Amino acid sequence: MRFLKGHGTENDFVLLPDADGTAVGDLDAALVARLCDRRAGLGGDGVLRVVRTDAYDDPAAVAARGEAAWFMDYRNADGSTSEMCGNGVRVFGRYLVEHEGVDPSRPLPVGTRGGTKVLTFEGDLVSVDMGEPAVLGETKVAVGDRSWPATHVSMGNPHAVAFVDDLADAGPLLDPPGHDAGEYPAGVNVEFVVRRGEAHVAMRVHERGSGETRSCGTGACAVMLAAALADGAGPGTTYRVDVPGGRLDVTWTVEGRMVLTGPAVLVAEGEWTA
Repeated sequence: MRFLKGHGTENDFVLLPDADGTAVGDLDAALVARLCDRRAGLGGDGVLRVVRTDAYDDPAAVAARGEAAWFMDYRNADGSTSEMCGNGVRVFGRYLVEHEGVDPSRPLPVGTRGGTKVLTFEGDLVSVDMGEPAVLGETKVAVGDRSWPATHVSMGNPHAVAFVDDLADAGPLLDPPGHDAGEYPAGVNVEFVVRRGEAHVAMRVHERGSGETRSCGTGACAVMLAAALADGAGPGTTYRVDVPGGRLDVTWTVEGRMVLTGPAVLVAEGEWTA
Protein backbone atom coordinates (compact mmCIF):
# COMPACT_ATOMS: atom_id res chain seq x y z
CA MET A 1 0.00 0.00 0.00
CA ARG A 2 1.50 3.32 -1.05
CA PHE A 3 1.81 6.02 1.58
CA LEU A 4 3.20 9.51 2.05
CA LYS A 5 4.10 11.33 5.25
CA GLY A 6 3.48 15.03 5.79
CA HIS A 7 2.94 17.60 8.48
CA GLY A 8 1.57 21.06 9.17
CA THR A 9 3.46 22.72 12.04
CA GLU A 10 4.51 19.21 13.11
CA ASN A 11 0.95 17.90 13.31
CA ASP A 12 1.86 14.83 11.26
CA PHE A 13 -0.15 12.50 9.09
CA VAL A 14 0.08 9.34 7.03
CA LEU A 15 -1.52 9.93 3.61
CA LEU A 16 -2.97 7.00 1.68
CA PRO A 17 -3.57 7.72 -2.03
CA ASP A 18 -6.80 5.97 -3.04
CA ALA A 19 -8.26 8.01 -5.90
CA ASP A 20 -10.68 5.35 -7.15
CA GLY A 21 -11.45 3.86 -3.74
CA THR A 22 -9.83 0.46 -4.42
CA ALA A 23 -6.22 0.82 -3.22
CA VAL A 24 -6.75 0.85 0.53
CA GLY A 25 -9.60 -1.54 1.14
CA ASP A 26 -11.21 -1.63 4.57
CA LEU A 27 -9.53 1.16 6.52
CA ASP A 28 -10.46 -0.24 9.90
CA ALA A 29 -9.46 1.20 13.26
CA ALA A 30 -6.81 -1.45 13.90
CA LEU A 31 -4.99 -0.68 10.64
CA VAL A 32 -5.08 3.07 11.32
CA ALA A 33 -3.66 2.52 14.80
CA ARG A 34 -0.86 0.34 13.37
CA LEU A 35 0.02 2.96 10.76
CA CYS A 36 0.11 5.72 13.37
CA ASP A 37 2.16 3.75 15.92
CA ARG A 38 5.40 5.69 16.40
CA ARG A 39 7.43 2.62 17.34
CA ALA A 40 6.03 -0.21 15.24
CA GLY A 41 4.40 1.74 12.40
CA LEU A 42 4.96 4.88 10.35
CA GLY A 43 3.97 7.28 13.11
CA GLY A 44 1.37 10.01 12.91
CA ASP A 45 -1.37 11.96 14.62
CA GLY A 46 -3.81 10.62 12.07
CA VAL A 47 -4.42 9.09 8.65
CA LEU A 48 -5.66 10.95 5.56
CA ARG A 49 -7.13 8.77 2.84
CA VAL A 50 -7.11 10.71 -0.45
CA VAL A 51 -10.18 9.60 -2.39
CA ARG A 52 -12.39 11.13 -5.06
CA THR A 53 -15.87 12.10 -3.91
CA ASP A 54 -17.44 10.05 -6.72
CA ALA A 55 -15.52 6.93 -5.64
CA TYR A 56 -16.55 6.89 -1.97
CA ASP A 57 -20.00 6.22 -0.57
CA ASP A 58 -19.51 7.91 2.80
CA PRO A 59 -22.52 10.26 3.18
CA ALA A 60 -20.21 13.27 3.58
CA ALA A 61 -18.39 12.41 0.35
CA VAL A 62 -21.69 11.94 -1.47
CA ALA A 63 -22.86 15.33 -0.16
CA ALA A 64 -19.68 16.99 -1.46
CA ARG A 65 -20.16 15.77 -5.03
CA GLY A 66 -20.68 18.74 -7.30
CA GLU A 67 -18.71 20.97 -4.90
CA ALA A 68 -15.40 19.10 -4.59
CA ALA A 69 -13.63 16.44 -6.65
CA TRP A 70 -11.64 15.13 -3.65
CA PHE A 71 -12.64 13.93 -0.17
CA MET A 72 -10.43 13.85 2.92
CA ASP A 73 -11.26 10.66 4.80
CA TYR A 74 -9.66 11.59 8.12
CA ARG A 75 -9.05 9.16 10.97
CA ASN A 76 -7.57 9.92 14.39
CA ALA A 77 -4.55 7.93 15.54
CA ASP A 78 -6.79 5.48 17.43
CA GLY A 79 -8.79 4.78 14.27
CA SER A 80 -11.86 6.84 15.13
CA THR A 81 -13.25 9.20 12.50
CA SER A 82 -13.25 12.96 12.96
CA GLU A 83 -15.24 15.71 11.30
CA MET A 84 -12.34 17.94 10.38
CA CYS A 85 -8.60 18.61 10.75
CA GLY A 86 -7.28 22.06 9.83
CA ASN A 87 -3.64 21.06 9.53
CA GLY A 88 -4.57 17.79 7.88
CA VAL A 89 -6.61 19.39 5.12
CA ARG A 90 -3.74 21.74 4.29
CA VAL A 91 -1.33 18.78 4.01
CA PHE A 92 -4.01 17.03 1.94
CA GLY A 93 -4.04 20.03 -0.41
CA ARG A 94 -0.26 20.01 -0.68
CA TYR A 95 -0.43 16.37 -1.78
CA LEU A 96 -3.02 17.15 -4.46
CA VAL A 97 -0.84 19.94 -5.87
CA GLU A 98 2.37 17.91 -5.89
CA HIS A 99 0.98 14.51 -6.94
CA GLU A 100 -2.46 14.88 -8.56
CA GLY A 101 -1.90 17.86 -10.84
CA VAL A 102 -4.10 20.32 -8.97
CA ASP A 103 -3.45 23.94 -10.01
CA PRO A 104 -2.20 25.91 -6.96
CA SER A 105 -3.13 29.24 -8.58
CA ARG A 106 -6.83 28.45 -8.17
CA PRO A 107 -8.92 27.88 -5.03
CA LEU A 108 -9.23 24.19 -4.19
CA PRO A 109 -12.44 22.81 -2.63
CA VAL A 110 -12.00 19.66 -0.53
CA GLY A 111 -14.83 17.58 0.88
CA THR A 112 -14.64 16.66 4.59
CA ARG A 113 -17.01 15.32 7.23
CA GLY A 114 -17.17 18.93 8.45
CA GLY A 115 -18.36 20.21 5.07
CA THR A 116 -16.50 21.43 1.99
CA LYS A 117 -13.40 23.51 2.76
CA VAL A 118 -11.68 25.81 0.25
CA LEU A 119 -7.87 26.04 0.17
CA THR A 120 -5.61 28.66 -1.37
CA PHE A 121 -1.85 28.45 -1.90
CA GLU A 122 0.88 31.06 -1.60
CA GLY A 123 4.41 29.65 -1.77
CA ASP A 124 5.04 27.40 1.22
CA LEU A 125 1.87 28.57 2.96
CA VAL A 126 -1.57 27.05 2.60
CA SER A 127 -4.73 28.78 3.82
CA VAL A 128 -8.06 27.12 4.41
CA ASP A 129 -11.46 28.69 4.98
CA MET A 130 -12.62 26.78 8.03
CA GLY A 131 -16.15 28.14 7.94
CA GLU A 132 -18.17 29.88 10.62
CA PRO A 133 -17.34 29.04 14.25
CA ALA A 134 -19.94 28.65 16.96
CA VAL A 135 -19.58 29.53 20.64
CA LEU A 136 -21.76 27.11 22.56
CA GLY A 137 -21.29 28.39 26.08
CA GLU A 138 -19.02 27.95 29.05
CA THR A 139 -17.72 24.68 30.43
CA LYS A 140 -14.90 23.40 32.63
CA VAL A 141 -11.82 21.20 32.11
CA ALA A 142 -9.52 19.58 34.65
CA VAL A 143 -6.10 17.99 34.94
CA GLY A 144 -5.54 16.11 38.17
CA ASP A 145 -6.85 18.20 41.04
CA ARG A 146 -6.74 21.47 39.06
CA SER A 147 -9.59 22.82 36.98
CA TRP A 148 -10.21 25.86 34.77
CA PRO A 149 -13.23 27.50 33.16
CA ALA A 150 -13.29 26.97 29.41
CA THR A 151 -15.14 28.23 26.36
CA HIS A 152 -17.02 25.62 24.35
CA VAL A 153 -16.35 26.31 20.66
CA SER A 154 -17.43 24.26 17.66
CA MET A 155 -15.31 24.30 14.52
CA GLY A 156 -17.27 21.39 13.07
CA ASN A 157 -15.60 19.41 15.86
CA PRO A 158 -15.79 20.24 19.58
CA HIS A 159 -13.25 22.32 21.53
CA ALA A 160 -12.86 23.50 25.11
CA VAL A 161 -10.52 26.51 25.35
CA ALA A 162 -9.01 27.28 28.77
CA PHE A 163 -6.73 30.22 29.58
CA VAL A 164 -3.98 29.34 32.06
CA ASP A 165 -1.13 31.19 33.75
CA ASP A 166 1.53 28.92 32.27
CA LEU A 167 1.35 26.22 29.59
CA ALA A 168 3.13 23.88 31.99
CA ASP A 169 0.06 24.02 34.26
CA ALA A 170 -1.55 21.34 32.09
CA GLY A 171 1.15 18.83 33.04
CA PRO A 172 2.25 16.03 30.69
CA LEU A 173 -1.25 15.58 29.15
CA LEU A 174 -0.83 11.81 28.96
CA ASP A 175 -4.55 11.31 29.51
CA PRO A 176 -7.58 13.24 28.25
CA PRO A 177 -8.32 16.24 30.48
CA GLY A 178 -11.41 15.91 32.60
CA HIS A 179 -14.56 17.30 30.97
CA ASP A 180 -18.34 17.03 31.08
CA ALA A 181 -19.07 13.72 29.37
CA GLY A 182 -22.71 14.70 28.98
CA GLU A 183 -21.72 17.84 27.09
CA TYR A 184 -19.08 16.04 25.02
CA PRO A 185 -20.35 12.47 24.53
CA ALA A 186 -17.85 11.84 21.70
CA GLY A 187 -14.93 13.48 23.51
CA VAL A 188 -13.43 16.94 23.06
CA ASN A 189 -10.23 18.66 21.97
CA VAL A 190 -8.91 20.70 24.89
CA GLU A 191 -6.69 23.75 24.37
CA PHE A 192 -4.64 25.41 27.11
CA VAL A 193 -3.75 29.00 26.21
CA VAL A 194 -1.48 31.81 27.40
CA ARG A 195 -1.12 35.33 26.03
CA ARG A 196 2.14 36.40 24.41
CA GLY A 197 1.24 39.92 23.31
CA GLU A 198 -1.33 41.90 21.36
CA ALA A 199 -3.26 39.53 19.07
CA HIS A 200 -0.70 36.86 19.92
CA VAL A 201 -1.30 33.70 21.96
CA ALA A 202 0.36 30.32 22.49
CA MET A 203 -1.34 26.99 23.11
CA ARG A 204 -1.03 23.31 23.89
CA VAL A 205 -3.68 20.83 22.88
CA HIS A 206 -4.90 17.37 23.77
CA GLU A 207 -6.81 15.98 20.78
CA ARG A 208 -9.48 13.36 21.30
CA GLY A 209 -8.34 10.09 19.79
CA SER A 210 -4.72 11.22 19.37
CA GLY A 211 -3.44 12.65 22.67
CA GLU A 212 -1.26 15.74 22.93
CA THR A 213 -0.16 16.87 19.48
CA ARG A 214 2.34 19.45 18.27
CA SER A 215 -0.40 21.49 16.62
CA CYS A 216 -4.13 21.53 15.92
CA GLY A 217 -5.64 23.67 13.16
CA THR A 218 -9.26 23.62 14.32
CA GLY A 219 -7.94 24.18 17.84
CA ALA A 220 -5.99 27.26 16.74
CA CYS A 221 -9.21 28.66 15.25
CA ALA A 222 -11.14 27.94 18.45
CA VAL A 223 -8.38 29.58 20.50
CA MET A 224 -8.31 32.66 18.26
CA LEU A 225 -12.07 33.09 18.60
CA ALA A 226 -12.03 32.71 22.38
CA ALA A 227 -9.13 35.16 22.70
CA ALA A 228 -10.68 37.71 20.34
CA LEU A 229 -13.99 37.63 22.19
CA ALA A 230 -12.20 38.04 25.53
CA ASP A 231 -10.27 41.00 24.06
CA GLY A 232 -13.38 42.64 22.64
CA ALA A 233 -12.06 42.16 19.11
CA GLY A 234 -14.46 41.32 16.33
CA PRO A 235 -14.43 40.12 12.74
CA GLY A 236 -11.66 41.54 10.60
CA THR A 237 -8.99 40.54 13.14
CA THR A 238 -5.93 38.31 12.70
CA TYR A 239 -4.18 36.56 15.61
CA ARG A 240 -0.86 34.78 15.69
CA VAL A 241 -1.19 31.40 17.41
CA ASP A 242 2.04 29.72 18.47
CA VAL A 243 1.91 25.94 18.79
CA PRO A 244 4.74 23.61 19.89
CA GLY A 245 5.36 22.80 16.22
CA GLY A 246 5.53 26.35 14.89
CA ARG A 247 3.29 29.28 13.99
CA LEU A 248 -0.23 29.53 12.63
CA ASP A 249 -2.16 32.68 11.72
CA VAL A 250 -5.92 32.80 12.07
CA THR A 251 -8.11 35.51 10.56
CA TRP A 252 -11.69 36.08 11.64
CA THR A 253 -13.02 37.57 8.43
CA VAL A 254 -15.58 40.36 8.19
CA GLU A 255 -17.96 37.70 6.85
CA GLY A 256 -17.60 35.84 10.15
CA ARG A 257 -15.48 32.96 8.85
CA MET A 258 -12.18 31.60 10.16
CA VAL A 259 -9.21 31.35 7.79
CA LEU A 260 -6.24 29.28 8.96
CA THR A 261 -2.81 29.86 7.39
CA GLY A 262 0.44 27.98 7.88
CA PRO A 263 3.02 25.71 6.26
CA ALA A 264 2.19 22.25 4.94
CA VAL A 265 4.93 19.93 3.69
CA LEU A 266 5.39 16.36 2.49
CA VAL A 267 8.53 14.68 3.83
CA ALA A 268 8.51 11.04 2.70
CA GLU A 269 6.79 8.38 0.62
CA GLY A 270 7.04 4.63 0.27
CA GLU A 271 5.16 1.35 0.56
CA TRP A 272 3.56 -0.12 3.67
CA THR A 273 4.18 -3.85 3.77
CA ALA A 274 3.49 -4.82 7.40
